Amino acid sequence: MTADQVLTVRGDAELVARAGHLFAGAQQEFVCVARDLDTWSQPAARQAISGRMRAGGEAGFAVNKLLSPAALADEATRLHLHQVMEKGARVRISSTPLPHETIIIDRRVMILAGRDAPGLREFTVTTSPTMVGGVYALFQAAWETATDLAAYLGGDVPHLDADSLTILRALGAGHTDETAARQLGLSLRTYRRRVAELMAKLEVRSRFQAGLRVGELGLNG
Repeated sequence: MTADQVLTVRGDAELVARAGHLFAGAQQEFVCVARDLDTWSQPAARQAISGRMRAGGEAGFAVNKLLSPAALADEATRLHLHQVMEKGARVRISSTPLPHETIIIDRRVMILAGRDAPGLREFTVTTSPTMVGGVYALFQAAWETATDLAAYLGGDVPHLDADSLTILRALGAGHTDETAARQLGLSLRTYRRRVAELMAKLEVRSRFQAGLRVGELGLNG
């Protein structure tokens, strides 16, 4: 694309075909601002884009993701965010409403996702310095007031006594109920009751979610 060019494409496939190379060309910074992570209608499109991206944490390359709290409602999304953070990306949660996904590459290319509607989603790709610079300035302002994901999730840490923490660590270790109860010197019935109580306290519906929540709160150290 040339300077000031604006390109409109429809659907994931056309975006990847006509602008996918821009992701591979990222050299310094990849910024993603999103209300949620449901922009791509086809999983193959996200995989194609991700496959062309450098990893956050590589020398001289930054990956910054700014999301709304709504993005954390989905268990799979939380797991994905933990994975990208482990690879060096920085993730923050904004307290203000965010638009549909906006991607900025090296402060020179911007991709705006249109509203989700019947049919193919529309994407606008631009290299206009004025447009890119203006939106990047808005991103910076929102980023400075946002909260790091770990701090956001740990902001309301429930009070857990030593016994509760021991049970949570046993749960996170993946032991069977019988093995965990025996190691902790509890009856199987008592162990299962304590696990159910802790899941309610952590506000999770499954043991898998409990394991994620333990990591989010830093209780598995």
